Amino acid sequence: MEELTRRVREAGLVTGLDVVGIGAATPFPEVTETLWARRRQGLNGRLGFTYSEPDTATDVRCTFLWAERLVVGGRSYLPTAGTPGPAVPGTGRIARFAASDAYAPLRAGLEAAAAELSSEGFRAELLIDDNRLVDRAAAFRAGVGWWGKNSMLLAPGFGPWLLLGSVVTDALLAVDAPTRRDCGSCSACLPACPTGALVAPGVLDARLCLAAIAQLPGLIPPRLRSALGDRLYGCDDCLTACPPGARLVAAGTSPSGRVSLSEILAAADRTLEARFAHFYLPDRRVRILRRNALVVLGNQADPVFLPMLAGYLGHPDWLLRAHAAWALGQLGGGVSHSALRRRFNEETHPEVRREIEWALSAPSGK
Repeated sequence: MEELTRRVREAGLVTGLDVVGIGAATPFPEVTETLWARRRQGLNGRLGFTYSEPDTATDVRCTFLWAERLVVGGRSYLPTAGTPGPAVPGTGRIARFAASDAYAPLRAGLEAAAAELSSEGFRAELLIDDNRLVDRAAAFRAGVGWWGKNSMLLAPGFGPWLLLGSVVTDALLAVDAPTRRDCGSCSACLPACPTGALVAPGVLDARLCLAAIAQLPGLIPPRLRSALGDRLYGCDDCLTACPPGARLVAAGTSPSGRVSLSEILAAADRTLEARFAHFYLPDRRVRILRRNALVVLGNQADPVFLPMLAGYLGHPDWLLRAHAAWALGQLGGGVSHSALRRRFNEETHPEVRREIEWALSAPSGK
């Protein structure tokens, strides 16, 4: 098995992976208890993913009875993802992992590793961003990195800037030892979170995490809208504060990850679906991007966008009317209030009426 282990590792690295580790496919009982405990505390908020079925997510043999090993691959998306740079009026910021489809090279590397296993008659199934496996737990066991205080996996030389995936196999490959390193006394990520979502080292309150909020369906809680700032999708703050990844951040200077909010709000659904096909959007509906764009425009409070926001008060989607009302309240002024009052006289949806009432009572301007 040593020769096959070498070939599997090499195939992944040559094809696109930055790091490969191998661990046993046995359960992760400590992680099971952690997921259940955080669910009981409500820290998962409305997030599903591995919180949906902790027992399954922490025992890959629930899905693949034959599993013996997990070949874990990591692909760094920096420095190639570049940087969105400082805020620019009329634009929204996309987190670096989503600036392009960074999962494509990760998948290619794992597929190459799986092909080596299949060529020898072994089973090989890919799990990438899959609810059936807590990928960070697998990566830690396989020696790819250590659990960071920002709740992510940190890898030597890459810090938190890695996407993770695994190949489940029945081949008894040689396993790697877990990484012994940890964050030590460093807690730079904790105060970096703009909403205090990192409530303790390694503990994330998803109800406050802007990256989670920007992906969830429904209304964005009013108390978190201003904190969203210019973020259209994702949040990098706890990652950029992490010293082990500083070298990659410094090298990723190419402008990337800024998009025109006017284009988001004016484009056809099919255009946005094609452009942002690699985003996670609930039910694959781009209304979430438009909702976020309206909040960002409200935070920027630029009167240039008042006509577009006022136009969205008449949008068929109540969710977008509601956030347009909030954004107009952030702009304030007579024109905004006139548009809001006219809409209020016609509006029947209770959530939108409530947003208009709040907007009309908000202090004028920013």
